[in-house]
Amino acid sequence: MSTATPAAGKGTLGTRTMKMNIGPQHPATHGTLHLECDVDGEVIADVRPHIGYLHTGFEKLAEYRGYNQFIPLSDRLNYLSAINNNIGFAQAVEEMLGVELTPRCRVLRVIMAELSRIADHAISIGLQAMDLGAFSIMLWTFVEREKLYDIFEAVTGGRLTTSWTRIGGLSRDVPEDFVPMVRKFVEYFPSVIDEVEKMLNKNRIFLRRTIGVGRVSKDDAISHGMTGPLLRATGVPYDVRRAKPYLGYEKYDFEIPTHPDGDVYSRYKVRVAELRQSLRIIEQAIENLPSGPVTALDSKVTLPDKFSVYNDLEALIHHFKLVMHGHGFQPPAGEWYSSTESPNGELGWFIVSDGTRNPYRLRCRPPSFINYTAFPKMVKGGMISDMVAVMSSLNIIAGELDR
Repeated sequence: MSTATPAAGKGTLGTRTMKMNIGPQHPATHGTLHLECDVDGEVIADVRPHIGYLHTGFEKLAEYRGYNQFIPLSDRLNYLSAINNNIGFAQAVEEMLGVELTPRCRVLRVIMAELSRIADHAISIGLQAMDLGAFSIMLWTFVEREKLYDIFEAVTGGRLTTSWTRIGGLSRDVPEDFVPMVRKFVEYFPSVIDEVEKMLNKNRIFLRRTIGVGRVSKDDAISHGMTGPLLRATGVPYDVRRAKPYLGYEKYDFEIPTHPDGDVYSRYKVRVAELRQSLRIIEQAIENLPSGPVTALDSKVTLPDKFSVYNDLEALIHHFKLVMHGHGFQPPAGEWYSSTESPNGELGWFIVSDGTRNPYRLRCRPPSFINYTAFPKMVKGGMISDMVAVMSSLNIIAGELDR
């Protein structure tokens, strides 16, 4: 926190409010969020968020790259759930091209997306607890995320940023020990969720810091365009996987957890419940994982596998034409919007094509950016200490906030 300085304005007690800068160099603001606050003693009279400290220009960079070349950049949006970004962007381009995925590819994407959702939610819960003083929970969730990263590394070759998808499929099939690794995790992880709930659900400090804090109403949440756990924590059962099913999600049996109060505690409860629902989805997907190719059989759009490139002349020619500048697939001119349910909410991609190999324009609808717009309303009138609790409950990721 910076040194407070006198500012014009009257507080609720007839005193002068003070201007206080919180962040960006503050642990609770993740080094990228700057909050300009007017405070009346310990009470927040007003707050003005400033963003842009991590701006990288992803959307502009897309205009100079082919669609497959943009996939590594999509990793860096929400780097805590890179696989969900990969899948969301690839799906948007596939819908634009009319590419039909293979059954195995669809199920593998579901499994990896839900594993990534678990990793994101788990670390979000851990960091939320840490910001309120429960440091042990953060260490536990980091350990569990590393176990998931072992699976991600075995499948994709990377741990944090994966670049796993390709337009029309996947970069590679999963290894032979993939199913046993996932089953082992699915069987073990519920006990971790139980331990976390034992530590927090009856912890007086945690409950006093979260119940009734940072409350937002259902109408305000909808008005701000909030999605994901934050919207569902106000009692609205909106989930893209149900509202606009993709990857065959309509075939899976799972619930959409909600909580009615719209406060910090509700967001925690929704994320915990979603961990269990993701495990349900993964169990069903593993039991019904089909065999076959993981890439659509369309040589004009999808990249051939590396073995074919090295051993088959026709595959080498297709690879060359899809990758080299001036070639590549060329979608029809037009505008498309596609969305998926990322761990933080609706992740949307708006693509404008002019018929060339690069998008004419690409815009991302990042859930962190939309959800953050409601933050001033959540904290206004509350205590400065409550701001930390509210911020941690939003799970704001600056990569997709600033883009």
